[in-house]
Amino acid sequence: MAEAHTLFHTTYYNSRIGKIAIVTMDNGEDYKKPNTFDEHALTSLHKAINKIEADKDVKGMMLCGKHYIFAAGADLMQVPFINTFEQGRSIGVAGHAAMKRIMDLKVPTLAAINGAALGGGLEISLYCDYRTISKGVPAVAFPECFLGLIPGWGGSTLTPRLIGPEKALEVIVYNPMNQNRMLDGAKAFQLGLADRLFESVEFFDESLALLEDIIEGKVKIERKAPDMSKLKTSLDAARNFIDMRVHGAAPAPYRALELVEFACDLSHSVDECFAGEDRALGDLIKSRQCKAGVYSFDLVQRRAKKPVGRPKDVKPRPINKIGIIGAGLMASQLAILFLRRYGVPVVMKDIKQEFLDKGLGYVKGELSSLVSKGRMTQAKADHLYHILIGTLDWKDFSDCDFVIEAVFEQMEIKQQVFAQAEEVVSPTCILATNTSSLSVTEMASKLKNPERVVGFHFFNPVAVLPLLEIIKGEKTDDPTLVTAFECAKKLKKNAILVKDSPAFLVNRLLTKLLSDCFEMVDQGADFMQVDEAVLALGLPMAPFDLLAFVGTAVAFHVLETCHKSWPDRFPINESLKKMVDAKVGAIYNGMGPGKQVSPKVAEIFQNRGEKQFVKEEIMDGILTSLTLEIDRILKEKVVADPKDIDTAMILGAGWPFFNGGITLYLDMVGYTPKVLQKVFFTF
Repeated sequence: MAEAHTLFHTTYYNSRIGKIAIVTMDNGEDYKKPNTFDEHALTSLHKAINKIEADKDVKGMMLCGKHYIFAAGADLMQVPFINTFEQGRSIGVAGHAAMKRIMDLKVPTLAAINGAALGGGLEISLYCDYRTISKGVPAVAFPECFLGLIPGWGGSTLTPRLIGPEKALEVIVYNPMNQNRMLDGAKAFQLGLADRLFESVEFFDESLALLEDIIEGKVKIERKAPDMSKLKTSLDAARNFIDMRVHGAAPAPYRALELVEFACDLSHSVDECFAGEDRALGDLIKSRQCKAGVYSFDLVQRRAKKPVGRPKDVKPRPINKIGIIGAGLMASQLAILFLRRYGVPVVMKDIKQEFLDKGLGYVKGELSSLVSKGRMTQAKADHLYHILIGTLDWKDFSDCDFVIEAVFEQMEIKQQVFAQAEEVVSPTCILATNTSSLSVTEMASKLKNPERVVGFHFFNPVAVLPLLEIIKGEKTDDPTLVTAFECAKKLKKNAILVKDSPAFLVNRLLTKLLSDCFEMVDQGADFMQVDEAVLALGLPMAPFDLLAFVGTAVAFHVLETCHKSWPDRFPINESLKKMVDAKVGAIYNGMGPGKQVSPKVAEIFQNRGEKQFVKEEIMDGILTSLTLEIDRILKEKVVADPKDIDTAMILGAGWPFFNGGITLYLDMVGYTPKVLQKVFFTF
């Protein structure tokens, strides 16, 4: 089958004011495959502009996309094959040369942003004189910094000159470095990226009518000149934000700041600014971070949506009522998620009314918060709360199709609640456990129908982290497994199949990391010294800050689980145990600048060793240890492929996109060759 290339199709509309060229970007595929730009697309754009320039009767041009899609920018799958500065720079030069021809047209031009506009797709709209956007547009963004690049086809220049540095940095730096946040059509309009916001139904006609009115002189688009007076303040704030996010480990967002600053000096011509973008692309496209970022993008956009291990030719069971055992924080978060995604009755059970009331109150408060933020109507919130049932009686679970437990991490308690649930539910009702480390097989071992038990491990906070580990017990059957995968999809989570082994995948690796950090502190390293060394990887959170977020009791429980199976690699840290016994939940007395090791922690760790560490030694020890542990995980077939480990660490642990997942990173920086005399895979 021939590869689909985006082409610029030109048609003409004979309006009341004369001939208007309508240029449609379309790759001939449906909306599931968005328009992207490659060499063929840029050649097609040149041809379209040649045609318009040759026709002296053309009074204006309108640029639009296919159904639901404007354009998604450059074809990123070409990035792995670019290895020199000149190759990268030439891509920037080619994009600028083609798109600037829109800017140089002698007739008014309007981009009608009818659907998703990402990266180069948003950039091409900026070359038009005017822009309209549909209220139905779900995604407008410059994701480049997230991927190890910069908006290099005009975005770093034209955006600040259109909407000013503060707003431009929101789109170019803050949003991509904040888990690649997207704007919708209304927000893009509010920022000034579009001149008019129209309803989806009449969008094309109203956009065309606006262009006619502009050409005829009936409408004049008024824009305020961008305010450059707070440029330094905006740049300093953005630089501090980037430092907190990547700790100097990713060059792209810093380079973006330089380009925005240069563009905001209006003494520089557009061509000078574009040349700066070209040089930045030349440097960045060939970088390790960019290649890793594109690999990560492919993992979460393509591979994670077709999970390995989902049974084929097996139909999932319908889920029309959901039961949640427990009413604590995790159970309450799960209740909100199931209510929002499924919209079916959810029954939440606990052993005391006061626990139940607290859980129900939490759900009600979170629904109210969604209403106040404009993310849900009051009527919808009232309906969802109405179909949430709080109970102390197991009988209310009798007609549930899916039951998930979120009780204390003790095997006996989990076995007990499953046994009680089994007495009332149907034989086909799935029993799912949200355990973070305990054996799913053992949990199911005393049940009449162990084949319908499956691990369903969410990551906290449930609403934010998209990973879901699906754990197959020894007797878990295919209908249960396929229903679990379908449920994950309905919940908009990315599911990875994981073998039933202690701490599963992500928690095993994070526990290994934390265990090694504690061991170094016991030997004499300083807490902050260890944190700073690990942050140099570009992680979103330092190990001992993560400990405060997870909780010392939970972390110690997972460590104990791993210790039982691998005592030599996961030694019990007595100081951590003392913290748990003393109910000390964090190393530091706060978060962020100015934090200090709490006096209680200092007292617990007062008898540490006296070994002196340097940053490189800490990093080397941790990465060597992780390399060995990942090798064991793959040999044990905990997951099917190194790519599953990378996907899980990106989606469940916030491992940075620009590091490409942990196995690719260890390959690229040389740890797998050095430690294992091999690589996990070839990029």
